[in-house]
Amino acid sequence: GIKFGTRNALQYFDNFYNAELFVRCHGSYSVKITDPLKFFMEVVPRNASNLTFDALGDQFNMEFLTALQSAIGQMSVDGVRISALPSKSMELSKYMATVLDEDWTQARGMDICAVGIASISYDDESKALINMRNQGAMMGDPSVREGFVQSAVAKGLQSAGSNRAGAGQAYMAMGMGMQGAGNFMASASATNAQQMQQQAAAQAAPANGWTCTCGTVNSGNFCTNCGGKKPAPAGTWKCSCGAENTGNFCTNCGSKKPEPSGAWKCSCGTENTGNFCTNCGSKRG
Repeated sequence: GIKFGTRNALQYFDNFYNAELFVRCHGSYSVKITDPLKFFMEVVPRNASNLTFDALGDQFNMEFLTALQSAIGQMSVDGVRISALPSKSMELSKYMATVLDEDWTQARGMDICAVGIASISYDDESKALINMRNQGAMMGDPSVREGFVQSAVAKGLQSAGSNRAGAGQAYMAMGMGMQGAGNFMASASATNAQQMQQQAAAQAAPANGWTCTCGTVNSGNFCTNCGGKKPAPAGTWKCSCGAENTGNFCTNCGSKKPEPSGAWKCSCGTENTGNFCTNCGSKRG
């Protein structure tokens, strides 16, 4: 239950936001005496009849905060998201124990048992970066973008209705403005609708689905809409036994893939189909 708080903001590079963020942490930690004799010899004053942690002064807290900064920096290097720090109390305790092992465990006979972060606060610049990243991620969703477009139009209508100069003039001005921006709004909505359809089709498509030339997504060998056959993979060849293959040997009868029509073998050992060797450039004999 020993309280702590960082006086200055700690630097934390978050891979998710790809930015240097600055945070302040507040919480509490617990210590355990693992070597009573060493602790008595190195920490307890000689003339003390009793001892509380507060009586030890600020030295331990300063050492703890220094180790906390190092531990949090190591968690940053390990790719832990900054928003996950409050739920990483056990991991943070292990980081702290490693950092303080020589100073506290070996020299003073005490260990860090637990570190609990009660709150994490960001400075203003870090908040702005996080909000910008989150807004950008949201606007990457076409359904969210379309909702934003519709909301902007609705707010414009609402503002026009409450205009003191008269709703008629406001609607007229808004109509002129929308006429000028109409192409942009229509284009944005069309793009959003197209991307939403693509997302819906991708989610509905089966794992081994294929898209026919008519635009229908299918899972079988023939299109359910136009009856078109599923296209063969690139490099497919048909064996004399009727099986279609993509490798050099038939998976049904084991026959070797036939040589291309007009193939010839160069003196360098390369097989070609054109008039010149693709390896050495020699002319076909």
